[in-house]
Amino acid sequence: MAGLSGQRVAITGATGLVGTALGAALRARGHEVLAISRNPGPGGIRWNPSHGEIDLATLEGVDAIVHLAGENLAGSRWTAERKQLLRDSRVAITSWLAESLALLDRKPAVLIAASAIGIYGNRRDEMLDESSAPGDDFLAELVVDWEAAADAAVQEGIRVVQPRFGIILSPDGGALARMVPPFRLGLGGPMGNGRQWMSWIAIDDIVGGIEHAIATGSLNGPVNFTSPNPVRNADFAHALGAVLHRPAVIPLPAFALRLAFGEMADVALLASQRVLPTKLLASGYVIRHTKIEAALETILSP
Repeated sequence: MAGLSGQRVAITGATGLVGTALGAALRARGHEVLAISRNPGPGGIRWNPSHGEIDLATLEGVDAIVHLAGENLAGSRWTAERKQLLRDSRVAITSWLAESLALLDRKPAVLIAASAIGIYGNRRDEMLDESSAPGDDFLAELVVDWEAAADAAVQEGIRVVQPRFGIILSPDGGALARMVPPFRLGLGGPMGNGRQWMSWIAIDDIVGGIEHAIATGSLNGPVNFTSPNPVRNADFAHALGAVLHRPAVIPLPAFALRLAFGEMADVALLASQRVLPTKLLASGYVIRHTKIEAALETILSP
């Protein structure tokens, strides 16, 4: 974080894909990282959201909170029970955390509260930035409420930044890790007709963007965390096949995705979202990975 040193940063979801990478980067730069967890271990902060318990005394004087915790959106089929769990793990817990921070005598300067580009819904070829209206499907409505849940922190003068994550590309997990095995076998290809836009971002830029958001006092509210060059799904499949030196011509039909995933197929897999990181770029962050094939080469290199 340029211009900052010796920050105390507390992270929920510290053992997840983003939390692990972010914690390692912050420690490498000399910052103190405190994991907020049910079983935090030495130097961590205990919480139990399901029981409304959090160690407020240890949170006093923390410089920044990065809130990444939440059930995996793609973890299983979206039944009514699953939808409620997704809502509770995002909206209810974010609201409770924001209200808890409001009780502190020495409040953090900034709360980075994770969000998602799913807020835009299926928009075909429309170019989307932070000023674009939200969509009207389940995921879009969930993200609208998820972002609003941080209002208690805003009202207490805490700067809140809500990074709307695109599809995160990492060798260590997430969507890319699930795609690579079939592509290595030559069984990869576009999903549906392949014309839907994919707004992607490399894990390095997720970490760098969060560090930048912590350090940049003028940045607040929703911020798209995506590459400035979204690609169509068919082009993504071609790039991944090229990097792995495998053909990528076997399509995954839309009907098969719908049979396997139900509503989630249309909302999260086949939806077209052409999202631009307008605020992130305007705030001075330089995105490192901007071209999909070069990014995949770097991410997947031995």
